[in-house]
Amino acid sequence: MPRSRGASRARPNLATKATSKPALTVSRNELLVDGSDRTFRQLVHSLLAFLARHENVREGHAAAIGLAGIEYTVLISVKHLSAEGNVSVRELADHLYLSGAFVTTVSNKLQKIGLIDKLVDPVDRRRVRLTVTAAGEGLLAKLNPIQRRVNDVQFDCLTAAEFRQLLGSVERLVESSDRAIALQRYLATPEGPSAELNRKVGHEVGLVDG
Repeated sequence: MPRSRGASRARPNLATKATSKPALTVSRNELLVDGSDRTFRQLVHSLLAFLARHENVREGHAAAIGLAGIEYTVLISVKHLSAEGNVSVRELADHLYLSGAFVTTVSNKLQKIGLIDKLVDPVDRRRVRLTVTAAGEGLLAKLNPIQRRVNDVQFDCLTAAEFRQLLGSVERLVESSDRAIALQRYLATPEGPSAELNRKVGHEVGLVDG
């Protein structure tokens, strides 16, 4: 059969199409390997993959005792912090890097279903102490054998020294990430807002003095 007029045209070879080199997403020498940010990108994507998997683990722990992930986190955090002394909403929020208002909302729900109590501090009656109830203790005790085995497997790749180093690194990354978010908001601020607002946000991330 005769070919149509357009059938003989050569198709473009997409594989040989020139592409520009991607711009660096970081500029600090400490984050570049041979002038490339490829390793940095690998780190970012690996962190995202780990966090997604750890969230699955947390949700699994929570589901085993009938709670949502954040409810489980608040409950077990109150339990562990209580071993070191009285626990206030503010102290719990600081420990979890969350806002006090959000922790109050979650703790109120846990109080409503009988898993934590809120007691007036006998020393400072303006403060409220969070404690785990007997029912909450029972749920955590039920979860513990499974939780311990799962956590051991998830972190079995770390030596004791690596574990301590990772903890320090992650805590510093949380702090620097807060500064990065503030910087991102500062750079995204339109020209309309006042110079005072720009200066305030810039000061938070070290862009301006005073």
